[in-house]
Amino acid sequence: MDGNGRWAKEKGKLRLFGHEKGSKTVKEVVEGSAELGVKFLTLYAFSTENWNRPKIEVQTLMKLLISSLKKEIKTLQKNNIKLNAIGDLKALPLKVYNELIDVIELTKSNNRLTLTLALSYGSRDELINTVKQISIKVKNNIISPEKIDESVINEHLYTQNLPDVDLLIRTSGEQRISNFLLWQIAYAELYFTNVFWPDFTKQHLYEAIINYQQRERRFGKTSEQLS
Repeated sequence: MDGNGRWAKEKGKLRLFGHEKGSKTVKEVVEGSAELGVKFLTLYAFSTENWNRPKIEVQTLMKLLISSLKKEIKTLQKNNIKLNAIGDLKALPLKVYNELIDVIELTKSNNRLTLTLALSYGSRDELINTVKQISIKVKNNIISPEKIDESVINEHLYTQNLPDVDLLIRTSGEQRISNFLLWQIAYAELYFTNVFWPDFTKQHLYEAIINYQQRERRFGKTSEQLS
């Protein structure tokens, strides 16, 4: 969800104004996804690198996260949406962490759409953590090195309960992955749009999905094998 700061700068506003507008876009995209029947939606809300931003901006983002969680709990329940989170969640301020866990617990039985927030998330950190977990199990003879395959790795990722990514959308014109779900997007379709996140609407979401539907996903096979 990229471009909040640049969107605000273009309008002569503070970056924080862009983040506030971006939080409203989240609601629209979540609603649009649910209406379309999307079962899993993951939003890259705050990366491990984002901790390096100015302190006032980080504090504001954390406050915005708390207020959004409190404000949207009724909407999540009403629309049967389950909240999930991935990342180094213990690095979050205690107040943010507790509010997040409360909403996750309250919505755990919902099954229309699983909304996952990637918070304090970095894919390289996730992979390092996964290697450490598996190494400890190998050392303690819980896992044999010969048994390590994709399924074992998947079981130790933050996303162990989520499917691999089908479509990755990045807003704001940047054409890079920025340390997001590097393992999980191995066969994802990538869609880049110049639209800043605060301006991203349901219509833009529909356009991305229509574009995705027109692509041929071969997973290493030939077109003839798929027909």
